[in-house]
Amino acid sequence: MVENSSNEHKARLYATLFDAIPSSVLVLDRGLRVLSANRNFFEKSRSSPSSTLGFPLSEVFPPGILDHTNIVSHIRQAFAINRPSPGERMTYRTPGQPIRYYYYRVIPFLWNGVVESVLLLMDDVTEPVLLSQEVRKVERHLASVVECAHDIVLSTSVQGTILTWNGAAERLTGYRMEEIKERSFFEFCTELHRELAEQAFENIRARGGPQAGEWHIVSKNGEIIPVSWACSPMCDEMNGRNTGIVAVGRDLTEYRKLERQLMQSQKLAALGVMAGGIAHEIRNPLAICFSAAQFLAEDDITEEFRRECVENIRIATSRASMIIENVLRFARPSAHNDLSPVDVVQILDETIQLIGNQAATRKIELIREVPERTVRVEGIANQLQQVFMNLFVNAMDAMPNGGFLRVRVEQDASDVRIHVEDSGCGIPEADIDKIFDPFYTTSPAGTGLGLSICYSIVKEHKGTIEVQSAPNQGSTFTVRLPRSAANLVPA
Repeated sequence: MVENSSNEHKARLYATLFDAIPSSVLVLDRGLRVLSANRNFFEKSRSSPSSTLGFPLSEVFPPGILDHTNIVSHIRQAFAINRPSPGERMTYRTPGQPIRYYYYRVIPFLWNGVVESVLLLMDDVTEPVLLSQEVRKVERHLASVVECAHDIVLSTSVQGTILTWNGAAERLTGYRMEEIKERSFFEFCTELHRELAEQAFENIRARGGPQAGEWHIVSKNGEIIPVSWACSPMCDEMNGRNTGIVAVGRDLTEYRKLERQLMQSQKLAALGVMAGGIAHEIRNPLAICFSAAQFLAEDDITEEFRRECVENIRIATSRASMIIENVLRFARPSAHNDLSPVDVVQILDETIQLIGNQAATRKIELIREVPERTVRVEGIANQLQQVFMNLFVNAMDAMPNGGFLRVRVEQDASDVRIHVEDSGCGIPEADIDKIFDPFYTTSPAGTGLGLSICYSIVKEHKGTIEVQSAPNQGSTFTVRLPRSAANLVPA
């Protein structure tokens, strides 16, 4: 009795352990009949012991499944040579249920040196398989987006070694992926911008935040390509460690061409605003010349009056010539873009002279707080004149009912600050951060390009432009430019 009780206890323990196995388990004999199956199998297959135990495997599994897997051959091999089979994946569908994926193995069960039965172990891997398929789908989608992107998209190690390089990068630079992989990104930057790119990558390594900048690159044929870059760290989700850097670059070649065209068109637009004032300024000296010429044609004038007429003609023609020269200097493009010492005071005076009559017509008082001495900065005179002209015109447009326009210059050991202040309508707080964006304007007749061009020019002069404004309280634009080393006048 004791022995029978012990055997029953072992049998129950065996059944409990058998049912506790998280895998689906079938015990098969040499005839491929099911001797036993655990609870997991019955739950997954939605079958019962009465329709499973004692039945051939071909009747237990859905039709056709054994024809498309190696289960039978693995079972026979396990009986023949007592060797477990390698793991394989199979697809299993219960009628009326979604498809399931299983990872199965066949393990021989040895008793007294003879393979008495085999265990068919099946693990449900449906969720990992579906997740893997979804991940691959997302990866393919992201790869397609990156590859089809018009912008350069590349990834590097934290040190700047190139890991991936999309089709846009290949088309723009002429380098194929196999030519640049494992090379440093900084090799392809121009010498002028290489240090800036290295510093940006160092900032990402040190602080982890994104970095942006304009670093020109050199193509395979030696062409220098202006590119605007935005770089971000790639972080390990487990520990937050920076594992690489993603860089997205936009080719600025066409933008630079458009910008130059827009700068020229902005000059012409500003000249249109000045046209009335210039016509008035030139008409006055021409009238003086005409009157003096009429007097000179008479025979009965004194020698002293004759000399006075000649002097008036000389002064009037000189003034007209100066006005025309200022207009031409503003209108024609630079022959080069090399910065050289220029006098800010002279540029401001010439620009103020160009808008003087227009300001008077609009009942705008011009207040000049400019040093009488030379103040030099490194720059291009006609480009800086365009900046000030755009600021002056914008200020006058903000004062349709008149007001004042104050131009003030301050300087210290390193910088020159030009303040352009008006008493106009001001700028709403919501618009302050957008006024330097290309094509952003609140004026029905505006293009939204003037201040954008001003910002670009000042940036190229290694300076800054800022604004302080409030509705109905006027605006003050401050242009900050580095002082020239050739400035001989102490601050």
